[in-house]
Amino acid sequence: MRIAVCLCQVPDTSSVISFVGGAIDLSRVNEVMNPFDEYALEEAVRFKERFEGSSQVTLFCVAPSSAREMLRKALAMGGDRAFLLSPTEHSDPFQTALILSRAITDVYGDALPDLVFCGKHSTDFQSAQVPLMLAELLGMESVGAIIKLEASLATIQVEREIEGGIESLEVHYPALFSVEKGLNVPRKTTIKAVMEARKKPIDFLSITISTSQFVSITSIKPLVKEKKCRFLPDTQELVRQLAHEHVLF
Repeated sequence: MRIAVCLCQVPDTSSVISFVGGAIDLSRVNEVMNPFDEYALEEAVRFKERFEGSSQVTLFCVAPSSAREMLRKALAMGGDRAFLLSPTEHSDPFQTALILSRAITDVYGDALPDLVFCGKHSTDFQSAQVPLMLAELLGMESVGAIIKLEASLATIQVEREIEGGIESLEVHYPALFSVEKGLNVPRKTTIKAVMEARKKPIDFLSITISTSQFVSITSIKPLVKEKKCRFLPDTQELVRQLAHEHVLF
């Protein structure tokens, strides 16, 4: 079984994040694997272990060369091979999905992977657009926000939370799943796994696309929460303020 996992690198939430000139100052930011992608990778490795002897987990990441160490960790967690894809400057979700689709097509050729796993969304921009766009570009069935998964060689039974309940679906291969927190518990790496990961290949792919951005970020600024406090003489004045001046407290 051929399994692909799409990973991304995000700022560690414990890092000091500041803003300079409408952009994030990354000088003191430690970047890590997107937490939701850890669940995706863990599920992919469990699939490999379930169908031992015939499965391989291939990792794809659109990121600068600094993501090599993050990919090393992913290989130590059970990935077999990794591809680091050169991003376009300020890639939007569609460009990211397009780069991933081109890379997956180049690596696997005419036959698509049996499964593609992605995290539900990245913890930085949280758009949750890339998995669905990637599935459409690859022509694969897709289900998002998976919380439970049971598989056989023929079909996959999945569950996801919807408003007011849980939806159960039966999916056939090939398929793309974006996974939710709680699907599994990602494993910890061991010293032996880390040493073995050093021997696994990380290949660089340069994917050229001509599509321009559909969405661009013009600036980023910190949220300033201001608490407004007003003292009123009596309840009658409070009612008047609420009824006639539409003051929100």
